[in-house]
Amino acid sequence: MNRSFIARNPSVLIFLSILALFTLLVTLLSEGFGAGLVSTSMVKTLGKTLCLCLIAVAMDLIWGYTGILSLGHFAFFGLGGYMIGMWLMFERTRQIVVTSLSEGVLPPTPEDIQAAIGNQIFGVVGSSEFPLIWMFADSLVLQLAFVVLVPGALAFVFGWLAFRSRVTGVYLSILTQAMTLGLSLYLFQNASGLRGNNGLSGLQNLPGVTAPQSVVSLWFFWASALALALGYLLVAWVVSGKFGSVIRGIRDNEARVRFLGYSVESYKLAVFTLTACISGIAGALYYPQAGIINPAEVAPIASIYLAVWVAIGGRGRLYGAVIGTALVSLVSSWFTGGQAPDVNLGFYTIKWVDWWLVLLGLSFVLVTLYAPRGIGGLFDLVARKNPGEGP
Repeated sequence: MNRSFIARNPSVLIFLSILALFTLLVTLLSEGFGAGLVSTSMVKTLGKTLCLCLIAVAMDLIWGYTGILSLGHFAFFGLGGYMIGMWLMFERTRQIVVTSLSEGVLPPTPEDIQAAIGNQIFGVVGSSEFPLIWMFADSLVLQLAFVVLVPGALAFVFGWLAFRSRVTGVYLSILTQAMTLGLSLYLFQNASGLRGNNGLSGLQNLPGVTAPQSVVSLWFFWASALALALGYLLVAWVVSGKFGSVIRGIRDNEARVRFLGYSVESYKLAVFTLTACISGIAGALYYPQAGIINPAEVAPIASIYLAVWVAIGGRGRLYGAVIGTALVSLVSSWFTGGQAPDVNLGFYTIKWVDWWLVLLGLSFVLVTLYAPRGIGGLFDLVARKNPGEGP
Protein backbone atom coordinates (compact mmCIF):
# COMPACT_ATOMS: atom_id res chain seq x y z
CA MET A 1 0.00 0.00 0.00
CA ASN A 2 1.47 3.34 -1.09
CA ARG A 3 1.61 5.93 1.64
CA SER A 4 1.23 9.63 0.97
CA PHE A 5 4.24 11.93 0.67
CA ILE A 6 3.57 13.51 4.09
CA ALA A 7 3.11 10.10 5.72
CA ARG A 8 6.49 9.01 4.39
CA ASN A 9 8.12 12.26 5.45
CA PRO A 10 6.59 13.42 8.75
CA SER A 11 9.45 15.88 9.27
CA VAL A 12 8.01 17.99 6.43
CA LEU A 13 4.68 18.43 8.20
CA ILE A 14 6.45 19.19 11.48
CA PHE A 15 8.63 21.81 9.81
CA LEU A 16 5.72 23.50 8.04
CA SER A 17 3.70 23.54 11.27
CA ILE A 18 6.55 25.14 13.23
CA LEU A 19 7.09 27.70 10.46
CA ALA A 20 3.37 28.58 10.38
CA LEU A 21 3.28 28.94 14.18
CA PHE A 22 6.42 31.09 14.15
CA THR A 23 4.99 33.33 11.40
CA LEU A 24 1.73 33.78 13.31
CA LEU A 25 3.53 34.56 16.57
CA VAL A 26 5.81 37.18 15.01
CA THR A 27 2.82 38.76 13.25
CA LEU A 28 0.78 39.07 16.42
CA LEU A 29 3.69 40.56 18.34
CA SER A 30 4.86 42.96 15.62
CA GLU A 31 4.54 46.72 15.48
CA GLY A 32 2.67 46.46 12.21
CA PHE A 33 -0.05 44.36 13.82
CA GLY A 34 -0.27 46.61 16.82
CA ALA A 35 1.29 44.73 19.74
CA GLY A 36 4.68 46.37 19.32
CA LEU A 37 6.65 43.69 21.19
CA VAL A 38 8.69 42.83 18.09
CA SER A 39 10.24 45.87 16.43
CA THR A 40 10.09 46.56 12.71
CA SER A 41 13.85 46.13 12.41
CA MET A 42 13.57 42.73 14.09
CA VAL A 43 10.77 41.69 11.72
CA LYS A 44 13.06 42.62 8.81
CA THR A 45 15.91 40.64 10.37
CA LEU A 46 13.66 37.60 10.76
CA GLY A 47 12.36 37.98 7.21
CA LYS A 48 15.91 38.13 5.85
CA THR A 49 16.79 35.09 7.93
CA LEU A 50 13.94 33.14 6.31
CA CYS A 51 15.35 34.08 2.90
CA LEU A 52 18.78 32.82 3.93
CA CYS A 53 17.15 29.61 5.10
CA LEU A 54 15.63 29.21 1.64
CA ILE A 55 18.98 29.46 -0.13
CA ALA A 56 20.38 27.07 2.51
CA VAL A 57 17.74 24.51 1.49
CA ALA A 58 18.92 24.93 -2.12
CA MET A 59 22.54 24.55 -0.98
CA ASP A 60 21.67 21.39 0.90
CA LEU A 61 20.08 19.92 -2.23
CA ILE A 62 23.14 20.58 -4.38
CA TRP A 63 25.74 19.70 -1.71
CA GLY A 64 24.13 17.50 0.91
CA TYR A 65 22.15 15.32 -1.50
CA THR A 66 24.02 15.57 -4.81
CA GLY A 67 27.53 15.92 -3.42
CA ILE A 68 28.46 19.07 -5.35
CA LEU A 69 30.10 21.66 -3.10
CA SER A 70 29.09 24.84 -4.91
CA LEU A 71 30.86 27.97 -3.73
CA GLY A 72 28.91 30.20 -6.07
CA HIS A 73 25.25 30.05 -5.14
CA PHE A 74 25.27 33.53 -3.65
CA ALA A 75 25.89 34.76 -7.18
CA PHE A 76 22.43 33.52 -8.11
CA PHE A 77 21.07 34.98 -4.86
CA GLY A 78 22.51 38.37 -5.75
CA LEU A 79 21.26 38.24 -9.34
CA GLY A 80 17.73 37.68 -8.08
CA GLY A 81 18.12 40.75 -5.89
CA TYR A 82 19.43 42.85 -8.76
CA MET A 83 16.57 41.84 -11.05
CA ILE A 84 13.82 42.97 -8.66
CA GLY A 85 15.96 45.89 -7.47
CA MET A 86 16.06 47.33 -10.97
CA TRP A 87 12.27 47.61 -11.10
CA LEU A 88 12.01 48.96 -7.55
CA MET A 89 14.58 51.66 -8.17
CA PHE A 90 13.26 52.58 -11.62
CA GLU A 91 9.62 52.81 -10.59
CA ARG A 92 10.33 54.73 -7.38
CA THR A 93 12.54 57.19 -9.27
CA ARG A 94 9.94 57.54 -12.03
CA GLN A 95 7.26 58.52 -9.53
CA ILE A 96 9.54 61.11 -7.91
CA VAL A 97 10.51 62.54 -11.30
CA VAL A 98 6.93 62.71 -12.58
CA THR A 99 5.79 64.48 -9.42
CA SER A 100 8.67 66.96 -9.62
CA LEU A 101 8.28 67.75 -13.34
CA SER A 102 4.51 68.11 -13.11
CA GLU A 103 5.05 71.25 -11.05
CA GLY A 104 6.68 72.99 -14.01
CA VAL A 105 5.03 75.47 -16.36
CA LEU A 106 5.05 73.08 -19.33
CA PRO A 107 4.01 69.43 -19.08
CA PRO A 108 6.98 67.08 -19.46
CA THR A 109 7.36 64.88 -22.52
CA PRO A 110 8.11 61.14 -22.21
CA GLU A 111 11.65 61.92 -23.36
CA ASP A 112 12.06 64.48 -20.58
CA ILE A 113 10.85 62.00 -18.00
CA GLN A 114 13.13 59.25 -19.29
CA ALA A 115 16.15 61.54 -19.32
CA ALA A 116 15.43 62.76 -15.78
CA ILE A 117 15.05 59.19 -14.52
CA GLY A 118 18.33 58.20 -16.13
CA ASN A 119 20.10 61.18 -14.62
CA GLN A 120 18.73 60.39 -11.15
CA ILE A 121 19.73 56.73 -11.28
CA PHE A 122 23.04 56.87 -13.16
CA GLY A 123 24.25 60.36 -12.28
CA VAL A 124 26.28 58.83 -9.45
CA VAL A 125 28.42 57.02 -12.05
CA GLY A 126 28.63 60.02 -14.38
CA SER A 127 25.99 58.96 -16.88
CA SER A 128 22.36 59.57 -17.73
CA GLU A 129 21.83 56.92 -20.40
CA PHE A 130 19.96 53.72 -19.67
CA PRO A 131 22.10 50.61 -20.32
CA LEU A 132 20.59 47.88 -22.47
CA ILE A 133 19.99 45.60 -19.48
CA TRP A 134 17.49 48.15 -18.13
CA MET A 135 15.32 47.75 -21.21
CA PHE A 136 12.52 46.03 -19.29
CA ALA A 137 13.07 47.69 -15.91
CA ASP A 138 9.67 49.38 -16.17
CA SER A 139 7.85 46.01 -16.30
CA LEU A 140 7.27 44.30 -12.96
CA VAL A 141 6.08 41.10 -14.63
CA LEU A 142 9.22 40.74 -16.75
CA GLN A 143 11.58 41.61 -13.90
CA LEU A 144 9.88 39.01 -11.72
CA ALA A 145 10.38 36.49 -14.50
CA PHE A 146 14.05 37.50 -14.73
CA VAL A 147 14.42 36.76 -11.01
CA VAL A 148 14.18 33.09 -11.99
CA LEU A 149 15.30 33.14 -15.63
CA VAL A 150 18.60 35.02 -15.26
CA PRO A 151 20.08 32.91 -12.41
CA GLY A 152 18.65 29.79 -14.06
CA ALA A 153 20.21 30.64 -17.43
CA LEU A 154 23.61 31.37 -15.90
CA ALA A 155 23.50 28.12 -13.92
CA PHE A 156 22.41 26.13 -16.98
CA VAL A 157 25.21 27.47 -19.19
CA PHE A 158 27.87 27.13 -16.49
CA GLY A 159 26.64 23.69 -15.46
CA TRP A 160 26.43 22.42 -19.01
CA LEU A 161 30.01 23.45 -19.71
CA ALA A 162 31.34 22.08 -16.41
CA PHE A 163 29.42 18.82 -16.19
CA ARG A 164 29.89 17.82 -19.83
CA SER A 165 33.62 18.15 -19.19
CA ARG A 166 33.13 15.92 -16.13
CA VAL A 167 34.75 18.39 -13.76
CA THR A 168 34.18 17.11 -10.22
CA GLY A 169 35.30 17.52 -6.64
CA VAL A 170 37.44 20.42 -5.53
CA TYR A 171 38.03 21.53 -9.12
CA LEU A 172 34.31 22.11 -9.61
CA SER A 173 34.15 24.02 -6.32
CA ILE A 174 36.99 26.25 -7.49
CA LEU A 175 35.21 26.87 -10.79
CA THR A 176 32.00 27.91 -9.05
CA GLN A 177 33.99 30.25 -6.84
CA ALA A 178 35.75 31.68 -9.89
CA MET A 179 32.36 32.28 -11.52
CA THR A 180 31.20 34.18 -8.46
CA LEU A 181 34.39 36.22 -8.27
CA GLY A 182 34.16 37.08 -11.96
CA LEU A 183 30.55 38.23 -11.60
CA SER A 184 31.40 40.29 -8.52
CA LEU A 185 34.33 42.01 -10.23
CA TYR A 186 32.17 42.75 -13.26
CA LEU A 187 29.42 44.27 -11.15
CA PHE A 188 31.95 46.53 -9.44
CA GLN A 189 32.57 48.23 -12.79
CA ASN A 190 30.45 51.25 -13.67
CA ALA A 191 30.20 49.85 -17.19
CA SER A 192 28.15 46.92 -15.87
CA GLY A 193 25.07 49.15 -15.98
CA LEU A 194 24.18 48.42 -12.35
CA ARG A 195 25.83 51.49 -10.77
CA GLY A 196 29.11 49.77 -9.92
CA ASN A 197 30.05 49.67 -6.26
CA ASN A 198 27.15 52.02 -5.45
CA GLY A 199 24.71 49.23 -6.15
CA LEU A 200 20.96 49.70 -6.04
CA SER A 201 19.51 51.47 -3.01
CA GLY A 202 16.18 52.50 -1.55
CA LEU A 203 14.73 49.08 -2.29
CA GLN A 204 12.67 49.06 0.92
CA ASN A 205 10.35 51.70 -0.56
CA LEU A 206 7.60 49.99 -2.54
CA PRO A 207 6.44 52.23 -5.41
CA GLY A 208 2.90 53.47 -4.95
CA VAL A 209 2.58 52.06 -1.45
CA THR A 210 1.85 54.53 1.35
CA ALA A 211 1.74 51.96 4.14
CA PRO A 212 4.34 52.44 6.92
CA GLN A 213 7.47 50.32 7.04
CA SER A 214 6.08 48.38 9.99
CA VAL A 215 3.35 47.02 7.70
CA VAL A 216 5.54 46.61 4.61
CA SER A 217 8.06 44.63 6.66
CA LEU A 218 5.27 42.25 7.63
CA TRP A 219 4.30 41.76 3.99
CA PHE A 220 7.85 40.77 3.11
CA PHE A 221 8.06 38.59 6.20
CA TRP A 222 4.94 36.70 5.12
CA ALA A 223 6.25 36.38 1.57
CA SER A 224 9.58 35.05 2.86
CA ALA A 225 7.84 32.51 5.08
CA LEU A 226 5.63 31.37 2.20
CA ALA A 227 8.61 31.07 -0.15
CA LEU A 228 10.53 29.02 2.42
CA ALA A 229 7.54 26.73 2.97
CA LEU A 230 7.03 26.15 -0.76
CA GLY A 231 10.76 25.78 -1.42
CA TYR A 232 11.16 23.31 1.43
CA LEU A 233 8.15 21.33 0.23
CA LEU A 234 9.46 21.25 -3.35
CA VAL A 235 12.96 20.12 -2.41
CA ALA A 236 11.62 17.56 0.06
CA TRP A 237 9.41 16.14 -2.70
CA VAL A 238 12.36 16.04 -5.11
CA VAL A 239 14.64 14.12 -2.73
CA SER A 240 11.97 11.69 -1.53
CA GLY A 241 11.35 10.00 -4.87
CA LYS A 242 13.36 8.19 -7.52
CA PHE A 243 15.11 11.41 -8.51
CA GLY A 244 16.33 11.76 -4.94
CA SER A 245 17.64 8.21 -4.91
CA VAL A 246 19.60 8.81 -8.11
CA ILE A 247 21.25 12.02 -6.90
CA ARG A 248 22.18 10.32 -3.62
CA GLY A 249 23.75 7.59 -5.70
CA ILE A 250 25.69 10.23 -7.64
CA ARG A 251 26.87 11.67 -4.34
CA ASP A 252 28.01 8.30 -3.00
CA ASN A 253 29.33 6.61 -6.15
CA GLU A 254 29.05 8.55 -9.38
CA ALA A 255 30.83 5.92 -11.50
CA ARG A 256 28.37 3.19 -10.46
CA VAL A 257 25.34 5.35 -11.25
CA ARG A 258 26.78 6.11 -14.68
CA PHE A 259 27.45 2.40 -15.23
CA LEU A 260 23.78 1.66 -14.45
CA GLY A 261 22.81 3.79 -17.43
CA TYR A 262 21.77 7.05 -15.81
CA SER A 263 22.78 10.35 -17.40
CA VAL A 264 24.74 11.70 -14.46
CA GLU A 265 25.44 15.02 -16.16
CA SER A 266 21.72 15.62 -16.82
CA TYR A 267 20.82 15.02 -13.18
CA LYS A 268 23.59 17.33 -11.99
CA LEU A 269 22.56 20.02 -14.44
CA ALA A 270 18.90 19.77 -13.38
CA VAL A 271 19.77 20.12 -9.69
CA PHE A 272 22.25 22.93 -10.30
CA THR A 273 19.72 24.92 -12.36
CA LEU A 274 16.83 24.29 -9.96
CA THR A 275 18.83 25.41 -6.93
CA ALA A 276 19.97 28.54 -8.81
CA CYS A 277 16.33 29.47 -9.49
CA ILE A 278 15.44 28.94 -5.82
CA SER A 279 18.42 31.07 -4.81
CA GLY A 280 17.27 33.85 -7.15
CA ILE A 281 13.83 33.90 -5.53
CA ALA A 282 15.42 34.05 -2.08
CA GLY A 283 17.57 37.01 -3.14
CA ALA A 284 14.60 38.83 -4.66
CA LEU A 285 12.86 38.71 -1.28
CA TYR A 286 15.97 39.41 0.80
CA TYR A 287 17.27 42.66 -0.66
CA PRO A 288 14.04 44.71 -0.53
CA GLN A 289 14.12 43.97 3.20
CA ALA A 290 17.81 44.90 3.38
CA GLY A 291 17.11 48.06 1.38
CA ILE A 292 20.28 47.90 -0.72
CA ILE A 293 22.32 45.55 -2.85
CA ASN A 294 25.87 46.04 -4.09
CA PRO A 295 28.56 43.82 -5.65
CA ALA A 296 30.07 43.04 -2.24
CA GLU A 297 26.98 40.93 -1.55
CA VAL A 298 27.97 38.63 -4.43
CA ALA A 299 31.59 38.21 -3.30
CA PRO A 300 32.81 34.59 -2.93
CA ILE A 301 33.04 34.87 0.87
CA ALA A 302 29.23 34.95 1.08
CA SER A 303 28.98 31.55 -0.62
CA ILE A 304 31.60 30.17 1.74
CA TYR A 305 29.53 31.38 4.69
CA LEU A 306 26.56 29.57 3.16
CA ALA A 307 28.49 26.30 3.10
CA VAL A 308 29.49 26.84 6.74
CA TRP A 309 25.84 27.40 7.76
CA VAL A 310 24.72 24.19 6.07
CA ALA A 311 27.63 22.21 7.52
CA ILE A 312 26.86 23.41 11.05
CA GLY A 313 23.18 22.56 10.62
CA GLY A 314 23.93 19.20 9.06
CA ARG A 315 23.99 18.62 5.34
CA GLY A 316 21.78 15.89 3.98
CA ARG A 317 18.92 17.02 6.23
CA LEU A 318 16.82 19.91 4.98
CA TYR A 319 15.71 20.93 8.45
CA GLY A 320 19.35 20.79 9.55
CA ALA A 321 20.27 23.35 6.88
CA VAL A 322 17.43 25.61 8.03
CA ILE A 323 18.32 25.29 11.71
CA GLY A 324 22.01 25.92 11.11
CA THR A 325 21.37 28.96 8.94
CA ALA A 326 18.77 30.48 11.26
CA LEU A 327 20.97 29.93 14.30
CA VAL A 328 24.17 31.34 12.79
CA SER A 329 22.36 34.25 11.11
CA LEU A 330 20.58 35.39 14.26
CA VAL A 331 23.63 34.88 16.48
CA SER A 332 25.70 36.80 13.94
CA SER A 333 23.23 39.70 14.06
CA TRP A 334 23.47 39.69 17.85
CA PHE A 335 27.27 39.66 17.96
CA THR A 336 27.93 42.08 15.11
CA GLY A 337 25.07 44.42 15.98
CA GLY A 338 26.75 45.49 19.20
CA GLN A 339 24.19 43.72 21.41
CA ALA A 340 26.67 41.24 22.83
CA PRO A 341 28.53 42.82 25.78
CA ASP A 342 32.30 43.12 25.50
CA VAL A 343 34.36 40.89 27.79
CA ASN A 344 37.07 42.72 29.76
CA LEU A 345 39.93 40.37 30.63
CA GLY A 346 41.99 43.08 32.26
CA PHE A 347 44.86 42.89 29.81
CA TYR A 348 42.56 42.69 26.77
CA THR A 349 38.93 43.45 25.92
CA ILE A 350 37.15 40.99 23.66
CA LYS A 351 34.94 42.89 21.24
CA TRP A 352 32.60 40.42 19.61
CA VAL A 353 32.23 42.57 16.50
CA ASP A 354 35.89 41.77 15.79
CA TRP A 355 35.93 38.20 17.09
CA TRP A 356 32.67 36.87 15.68
CA LEU A 357 34.23 35.46 12.50
CA VAL A 358 36.89 33.71 14.57
CA LEU A 359 34.15 32.15 16.69
CA LEU A 360 32.25 31.10 13.56
CA GLY A 361 35.35 29.53 12.03
CA LEU A 362 36.11 27.68 15.26
CA SER A 363 32.54 26.39 15.38
CA PHE A 364 32.88 25.08 11.83
CA VAL A 365 36.12 23.27 12.65
CA LEU A 366 34.65 21.71 15.80
CA VAL A 367 31.52 20.57 14.00
CA THR A 368 33.57 19.08 11.16
CA LEU A 369 35.82 17.17 13.56
CA TYR A 370 33.42 16.07 16.28
CA ALA A 371 29.90 16.36 14.88
CA PRO A 372 30.05 15.81 11.09
CA ARG A 373 26.27 15.36 10.97
CA GLY A 374 25.78 18.83 12.44
CA ILE A 375 22.84 19.93 14.52
CA GLY A 376 20.52 17.85 12.35
CA GLY A 377 22.41 14.78 13.51
CA LEU A 378 20.94 15.26 16.98
CA PHE A 379 17.48 14.79 15.50
CA ASP A 380 18.74 11.70 13.68
CA LEU A 381 19.78 10.20 17.00
CA VAL A 382 16.37 10.89 18.49
CA ALA A 383 14.49 9.56 15.47
CA ARG A 384 17.08 6.79 14.93
CA LYS A 385 17.38 7.58 11.24
CA ASN A 386 20.36 7.27 9.00
CA PRO A 387 21.59 10.61 7.62
CA GLY A 388 20.71 11.38 4.03
CA GLU A 389 17.72 9.03 3.78
CA GLY A 390 15.01 11.66 3.69
CA PRO A 391 14.14 15.34 4.08
